[in-house]
Amino acid sequence: MIDFSNINVFLEEKYQQYASPAFIETDPIQIPKEYSRKEDIEIAGFLAATLSWGQRPQIIRSARQLLLPMGESPFEFLIDSSEDSIKSFSDFYYRTFNGVDCQAFLLSLKRIYMDNAGLHQVFTDGFSKGQGALWAIDHFRVVFLHNSFPARSVKHLPNVLNGSAAKRLNMYLRWMVRPPVEGVDFGLWSNVSPSLLMLPLDVHSSRVARALGLLTRKQTDWRAVEEVTNNLRIFDPNDPIKYDYALFGLGVFEKF
Repeated sequence: MIDFSNINVFLEEKYQQYASPAFIETDPIQIPKEYSRKEDIEIAGFLAATLSWGQRPQIIRSARQLLLPMGESPFEFLIDSSEDSIKSFSDFYYRTFNGVDCQAFLLSLKRIYMDNAGLHQVFTDGFSKGQGALWAIDHFRVVFLHNSFPARSVKHLPNVLNGSAAKRLNMYLRWMVRPPVEGVDFGLWSNVSPSLLMLPLDVHSSRVARALGLLTRKQTDWRAVEEVTNNLRIFDPNDPIKYDYALFGLGVFEKF
């Protein structure tokens, strides 16, 4: 039987160790940290999160490359963008995310801010449907996709109803929702409770979670996300995803 009390003490220590501004120096969250306007942070954060798979230095470099042509305000760029300015991203690529995908994402972001009151409102509407990240992410996916969305680009939108762990969107929600008590997350969406967030489960955090007995499921899918998040809620029901720092830090920096 797993001694959860000892694990709780251990995770609290690691959370305190890794949840600090120093975390930003090597993490993609540094991209939205370069902006101050709410809408710019939301858009830059979403695009950085979208590219967040692979080596973090490459993620950060590619996210900067993507945002550079948008100038000081990605929000104003998108709102004022013409067809030609969106087409200028046709040569962008990062791994399997190419120019077609990039243009589709930018057009959907523009539509969301012009017609749906922005990312904050779209995710808020999703949370209100089911009081959970599953419904928020699914609702966002439905709104983000549209009739002219390229078929090849759909794969970059996680389908949680089909079991996707949605690591990148759960990470994005952590950035936007969790309060900035450690000087890392933004807490921009204060109307969403951190208690509703789900763990951004990746190869590192899942390996550590299994080693600690917090995760027994072999697949790294949405059911695994639910299992490990429910166990983390035993330690802190109001803010279970703060332990993302502990699990990720143990996996990446300590090779636990």
